[in-house]
Amino acid sequence: MSKAINSYRIKKIENIGRMTALTQEEVATHTRTVVQGLEALRNEHNSILSGISSTLSSAHHPPDSNVIAEKAGILQRSLDQIELGLSEAQIMLALASHLQTVEAEKQKLRAQVRRLCQENAWLRDELASTQQKLQASEQHVAQLEEDKKHLEFMSTIKKYDADVQDSESSMEEKKDKSDDPVVDLFPDDDADDRAAAMSPTPPSQFAQQVNAGYEIPARLRTLHNLVIQYASQGRYEVAVPLCKQALEDLEKTSGHDHPDVATMLNILALVYRDQNKYKEAANLLNDALAIREKTLGENHPAVAATLNNLAVLYGKRGKYKEAEPLCKRALEIREKVLGRDHPDVAKQLNNLALLCQNQGKYEEVERYYQRALEIYETKLGPDDPNVAKTKNNLASAYLKQGKYKEAEILYKQVLTRAHEREFGAIDGDNKPIWQVAEEREENKNKVKDSAPYGEYGGWHKAAKVDSPTVTTTLKNLGALYRRQGKYEAAETLEDCAIRSRKENETGKFSVRS
Repeated sequence: MSKAINSYRIKKIENIGRMTALTQEEVATHTRTVVQGLEALRNEHNSILSGISSTLSSAHHPPDSNVIAEKAGILQRSLDQIELGLSEAQIMLALASHLQTVEAEKQKLRAQVRRLCQENAWLRDELASTQQKLQASEQHVAQLEEDKKHLEFMSTIKKYDADVQDSESSMEEKKDKSDDPVVDLFPDDDADDRAAAMSPTPPSQFAQQVNAGYEIPARLRTLHNLVIQYASQGRYEVAVPLCKQALEDLEKTSGHDHPDVATMLNILALVYRDQNKYKEAANLLNDALAIREKTLGENHPAVAATLNNLAVLYGKRGKYKEAEPLCKRALEIREKVLGRDHPDVAKQLNNLALLCQNQGKYEEVERYYQRALEIYETKLGPDDPNVAKTKNNLASAYLKQGKYKEAEILYKQVLTRAHEREFGAIDGDNKPIWQVAEEREENKNKVKDSAPYGEYGGWHKAAKVDSPTVTTTLKNLGALYRRQGKYEAAETLEDCAIRSRKENETGKFSVRS
């Protein structure tokens, strides 16, 4: 027995020596093997010890009882050592398990450190890039400020230079949309999207409710009006979240394919368009168009409104060829649903004329404007603001073709009608501003110091009647006079236009078109 134990101990020592050169996993595996051997040895010892104990108890005084008792003692000591070895092995296994856990945690922490280092490097790169962009933007802003000052100086000089009047006119159209004679050709034409929250609804838009075709919930209408109010004030940081919240609520309660969702998509698209986010606006309008075609039908007025808004968006981006078929389809829908002589049809004709004008299709331009003018005069009367606007637009088209006589006739018609509405019938003592301007032109060489403009009465105050169109007409006719070399007449009209604009900006007159 002692030889077996000694042999086991020698093997154990040799195994321990080899284990020092093993990995942690290999050490744990060998330790489990040793544990199994020790447990088998412990069972063997217990069996032998049990046999000795039964031999001693069966014989009262065996001849070799002392030897047997001595063997039993040796076995018991060996068994105690085996138990100690098993305890040590269990401790080693527990320690190995703990070390594995610690190593895994260490690897995890190292991975986190590497990730944080990568994120830190990325953030540093982003910060450096953002700082460069900020510096470039500041330089660009400074350059724009210098360009603005230069343009203002050049504009001051060009005002007195008749030879470059055409260039000045072109620059003003680009810089100030309020001076553009066709600024109203691309309105926000979604009836249920642009209810009269921003300004009183003119008579030409009385059919707006037809475009809706369904009742907007009170909650949606309230949000809709708030969005338009904030957007009109330029507070997009409030308007956009409000609109998105309304969209989210509607999609949860009614689903994505619902007409009310299309309504809010249109509103959000118009807000994005005002922020020059044309791509986002186009995506929203296409989504709204698909919903309305699916839920309301392809020939519904609301579909025409969305088509028109999409055409307007493309027009503002200069994509006139892409916008024209959309505008034509909107026109066909409105003619089919509303009739060929409906005011909304005339409105669509104005938009289509502008698209064609930007493509140089002047024959179509004249045809569309003349038809729109006929509808407005027949359905809404000669004093409707849209009549003056359309005449102004048609005259601008004539100007671009060099048809000065035709343009001059239309401009004078607009100014004469505005004067008659404000001051009554025309006679020798009650003359429209263009007659006053031409008289000053004729008499400029007869009287060196011509009478000041104030002696002709406060005609410029008539601009409070449909002021944007009248003011634009004054400027356009003044530009036409300059092209004809009638500088005194041009200055008279331009002075009137400047007074009209100043009074309108200060809010002196509250009547608006």
